[in-house]
Amino acid sequence: MIITTTPSIEGKPIRTYHGIVVGEAIMGANVVRDVFASITDIVGGRSGAYESKLQDARDTALRELEQRAQEKGANAVVGVDLDYEVVGQSMLMVSASGTAVTV
Repeated sequence: MIITTTPSIEGKPIRTYHGIVVGEAIMGANVVRDVFASITDIVGGRSGAYESKLQDARDTALRELEQRAQEKGANAVVGVDLDYEVVGQSMLMVSASGTAVTV
């Protein structure tokens, strides 16, 4: 399945539009990670724990997006947009949306 942020796929005309599809993931970061991330933020550098959680959430959202597109009979998703939000004190949410199409 082709998943792209562009509105079209070069060399592959869109034959059928199946509608909007969305994939979401909400993941919590545990207390130990929060403590280590706080220390990293204080001394500088990157927080590997949060980067890993963010990657997991993004992968989950994109897998769900692909699954929903397949359920509609699509073989590609165009115009994909990724949104990131913090929910509550320590929850990360990633939402992926796009248009399911057949090319």
